[in-house]
Amino acid sequence: MELIYKISKVLIEAGKIILAADNINDNITQKHGTANFVTTYDLTVQNFLYHRISDLVPGAHFIGEESTENRMELINDGINFIIDPIDGTTNFVHGYRHSAISIALLRDGIITAGLVYNPYLDEMFYAKRGEGAFLNKKSIHVSDRQLHDGLVSFGTTPYKREYTEASFQIIKKLFTSSRDIRRSGSAALDLCYVACARCDLFFEVELSPWDYAAGSIILEESGGVISSFKQTRLPFDASSSVIAANPNAYRDFYDII
Repeated sequence: MELIYKISKVLIEAGKIILAADNINDNITQKHGTANFVTTYDLTVQNFLYHRISDLVPGAHFIGEESTENRMELINDGINFIIDPIDGTTNFVHGYRHSAISIALLRDGIITAGLVYNPYLDEMFYAKRGEGAFLNKKSIHVSDRQLHDGLVSFGTTPYKREYTEASFQIIKKLFTSSRDIRRSGSAALDLCYVACARCDLFFEVELSPWDYAAGSIILEESGGVISSFKQTRLPFDASSSVIAANPNAYRDFYDII
């Protein structure tokens, strides 16, 4: 856990950049897709993380949401970090104060550790393979609730509006089969909220690896189940659908959908 501890300190420093952000709307660039933004703060945080983590792990490769040259062919070779500097950029732009920094550590293509930090609440979710999942040093576990008693969180894949109909058909079915639904705007935090039993199931029709990489190991180490809609393991060199839940709600999802 020593490396995780050191990386967590870097994330807390990076979080201060987010908390101190000012005039955010004056520094926005539109990326490909609807409502897909990048701010100067995304780039600043990402560069800060690259620099500081390189000092901790010399020779590591980096894959980041805001990088223009992600070398996905290296994902199965050596040490890789998958980074989302601000997961929930639209929230960040609107001052919604629900965003996170997400970092996953891979060794030869296998995720061995993940951290997700919400600077607004000073909540650090983290996990190391085989050693459990934690929130601010306290062990966390998924709930055992079935879907009809559960809270469902979801993403709408807003950058690809061609998935809107499919997404909302699923949302309608889950709304009528659960206690209620939530849309937070940060997939990384949604996965962690399932991991600590605040929610019971999360899904999105398409996400990128930096959206779910760190959260996936936190969810698994908390006793949860995560996969693509086809129930295959999530890839880390391509986008994928994502379903994540406690084991009971996961089974219920497929009974309903």
